[in-house]
Amino acid sequence: MSNKSTISGFTFIKNGLTLGYPILESILSISPFCDEVIINVGFDDPELKVDDGTYQYLREHLSDSKYKFLKNCWDPEMTKDGLILSEQTNLALKECIGDYCQYIQGDEAIHQDDISSILNGIKFLDENSSVDGLIYNYMHFYGNVDTYKYTRSLYRREVRLIRNHKGIKSWLDAQGFRHQNETKIQARLIDARIFHYGWARATQVMKKKVGFFGTLYHGKDHKEKEFRYQKSWGLRKFKKTHPEVMKKWISENRNDLNFERMPLTLDWNVPGLLISDLIEYLTNYRVGEYKNYRIF
Repeated sequence: MSNKSTISGFTFIKNGLTLGYPILESILSISPFCDEVIINVGFDDPELKVDDGTYQYLREHLSDSKYKFLKNCWDPEMTKDGLILSEQTNLALKECIGDYCQYIQGDEAIHQDDISSILNGIKFLDENSSVDGLIYNYMHFYGNVDTYKYTRSLYRREVRLIRNHKGIKSWLDAQGFRHQNETKIQARLIDARIFHYGWARATQVMKKKVGFFGTLYHGKDHKEKEFRYQKSWGLRKFKKTHPEVMKKWISENRNDLNFERMPLTLDWNVPGLLISDLIEYLTNYRVGEYKNYRIF
């Protein structure tokens, strides 16, 4: 009998094809170090027959026995604060049998170069039973895959791997995790990245995505204002490499926005962001940072 810790990957998705999610790539990015991957696909009807083709698409590309599929109907009346996102995450988490659970959302990917850091983090968890998760650093791409946004208005870190069988749950709109009593979990910051492509899609696809998510947070009759990309504070050029699994998706979905030709949009909070970002640059301390976790 091997004493090696087992790892379950888990994710959820709805309308992945319609909304331009790199969901296949997200799953493939965690697959190399997971013993199983639970994939929860959302449907429009209780009979679980109506979706946009995402379920069939993933089944055709992920036929190995390590991939385990769920079907769930998304309650059309659950349209407040994005709570349906944590509900669907927890349905996938409930099916995980591994010692640890690696979470990935449908617009995120892990770089192959960071897998060793994740495995070392798991070894640390094996030796420290009071620590229940691993915290990853975030790369938030914006407008295209050559530009990312780094400023206090976006979270720079979040828990993406948790210890299983301890009642830890996805919390609120599924950004992070908490104990069942909603207290923060203790987690270890590791040198691994989550590449977040949620805001790197073509403008027309982003319009659909923003409209869909508006209904999940504000009600099914909510109407979002017309989406358009803007040159805003915190944009930086990305000069490193993307995860290898994203190569095809990037080639097919490249959005050739040129932010240098756009006027800078100065929101009311830019002066405060400038000051806090300068402090972070000098000290690595982020003023007023919101955390779903306690760093060990």
